[in-house]
Amino acid sequence: MKKIVDLKKTVYEICSEYPEVKDILAGLGFHDITKAGALNTIGRFMTIPKGASMRGIDLAEVIQKFRDGGFEVLETEHGKEEKDRREKAGSVTVSPAAEEKDSRTALLKDYVRRLCRGESLAEVRKDFVAHFQSVDAAEIAKAEQELISAGTPVSEVQKLCDVHSALFHGATEAEKIANAEKAVQASEKHTEKTAAELLPLQVSGHPVSVFTAENKAVIGRISEIRKCLPDGTDRAQLMKKLNEFRAVALHYAEKGDLIYPLLKSRYNVTGPADVMWSVDDEIRDELKVLSEAGDALPDFEKRLERVLTRAEEMVYKENNILFPLCAGNFTEADWMRIYYELPAYDEVFGVRRPAWVAAEAEREKLKAGRAGEKAAASDGDRPVPLNSGHMTIPQIEAVLNTIPMEFSFIDDQDMNCFFNAGKEKKLFKRPDDAVGRNVFSCHPPKCAAMAKQIIGELRSGKQDSVDVWMTKENEPVLVRYMAVRNRNGEYAGTLECVQRMGFAGEYFKKADAGKTASGAEHKWEQTV
Repeated sequence: MKKIVDLKKTVYEICSEYPEVKDILAGLGFHDITKAGALNTIGRFMTIPKGASMRGIDLAEVIQKFRDGGFEVLETEHGKEEKDRREKAGSVTVSPAAEEKDSRTALLKDYVRRLCRGESLAEVRKDFVAHFQSVDAAEIAKAEQELISAGTPVSEVQKLCDVHSALFHGATEAEKIANAEKAVQASEKHTEKTAAELLPLQVSGHPVSVFTAENKAVIGRISEIRKCLPDGTDRAQLMKKLNEFRAVALHYAEKGDLIYPLLKSRYNVTGPADVMWSVDDEIRDELKVLSEAGDALPDFEKRLERVLTRAEEMVYKENNILFPLCAGNFTEADWMRIYYELPAYDEVFGVRRPAWVAAEAEREKLKAGRAGEKAAASDGDRPVPLNSGHMTIPQIEAVLNTIPMEFSFIDDQDMNCFFNAGKEKKLFKRPDDAVGRNVFSCHPPKCAAMAKQIIGELRSGKQDSVDVWMTKENEPVLVRYMAVRNRNGEYAGTLECVQRMGFAGEYFKKADAGKTASGAEHKWEQTV
């Protein structure tokens, strides 16, 4: 029977049909073929011509080896292209290192696809350990971004980050044993490498220094909660510590406002931002459910342990994926602007924010540069003619800041154009740097979808306003989105107004109390 090797097929397909091919390839220098699980992972998408190119092996030699072994070889277009490439002296080629990097990205993406198809996490972990001693932040970012761009839901892409974290962070001794000594050693090397990369940013007051200190505090709080879990005797203490731990949401808010949008809008790094942002929200929401329901949940302890593990893994992901990714993209001015915004956020678990000397020295210069941009774009104190009068730019700004609401104006291109300063502490922090960014880049994935729908309905004329009620800081809040239209009725943008509504409840409580005390009904007074 004639044996035919079709170079268009993958290594997995060829070796499944002819097992002896595995030995031929190993003898030619395809050493990965001998690793456990290689055929079921990298072999599923790797072809022989591509593998030969990556390893600098002459494809003609490979073909001759097959023919010597009694095989007929069908040369694919890929194979012909490879021969032509080698024959063209001085032609531009893809380096083996670049192709090796692409294959690693493809392999990472394949792990997610296997999990999506229902394959067990244990099996995927085993193959991950067999093929990766470490994965750097850029590789994770590239794989996540390509998956999302191809239409994979963010919730599925999260699995890649979870696999990486579960393999290498080594949270417990049991996990280290389960993941094998090789993975543990790789984890230690990877962590040391990451720490070295971030060392220049670990100066007093620098945002990275603050965030990593907050993460250390997060791990400490998780440890305290776990100490209350084994015997379950001191339930009150456990619930107290759980309620206190919900302050981790402050740390997630810092990332959500200051880091993720900057990565997405300015540097087009969307994958890790979307994935981690979604996990942050899930952790925060689950902590809220557990805190409010407590023992009423039959699986309370199991769910608590699960969310603590996710929070613990998020610390690892930040320190080893997110912050190195930021370090490779952000400028010093970016970090300084983040530093200037941090005081608007409450301290996380008592972690202090010392002065960053270099940023303080540049504060006036950076602020002055921004103020100069604003001044250049305005007419200063010259009155601006309006429909029913006139006001100067400073007067308009002062009026907008006096109205007891948080205003945001998004133009007809979905760009953030203006945030009022207001007189009170804001419920929704809006960094100065968010001006000029696409509004959807400033929202976590699940909120971005809702924002797109609302703005789409306002833009189309289907709605003129949309009300969203929520609770923030234990107070009812109304967020009203209103279509802004010009004199011709054309869509000019969206005005978002955020108003605390607790004062209304307090008013009616007092009114009801007065009615009960006097026995008389409260009457509205109207002045005409």
